[in-house]
Amino acid sequence: MITKITARELTDMGICPTCYNKTHNFCVFGDNSEQMIFENDLFECFLCGNPRAVGHTIISSKQHYKDLTEIPDELCNSVFIFAKQMMVAIKKIYGCESVYLCTMSDGPMNHFHLQLIPRYSFEERGSKNFVKPRFDYKEDKEKLNLLRQEAKNFH
Repeated sequence: MITKITARELTDMGICPTCYNKTHNFCVFGDNSEQMIFENDLFECFLCGNPRAVGHTIISSKQHYKDLTEIPDELCNSVFIFAKQMMVAIKKIYGCESVYLCTMSDGPMNHFHLQLIPRYSFEERGSKNFVKPRFDYKEDKEKLNLLRQEAKNFH
């Protein structure tokens, strides 16, 4: 029986789970190509496979950087301008009240990424939204295509 290695185990071994996933046939987080919204040579943006809210989006650097302190200024500028535009698009397309932006650096090995987590009007405000229970991604092709179209128009 083959045991799937977890992100936590890789992190504890000093191995980046995101990089490992990409170089080992998507064996940790799975293949997110169907959830991809946008990508360029610096970063990619996709709907989270185990979201905390409908519309939960990830923006991840293509090259490995541990956290925000390591990314080059060009990438920082590009990612945060894109994130702002994506937050506007998420609000428009999903009808949420706001979109939380967070970045996490958990453990000795991390891969720089931003999480855009929608908060809907029926949900409480506050930091508990960062730790809402996760659930399986449910495809909504119409909204995904609208996000892709919006992202094409970003400057």
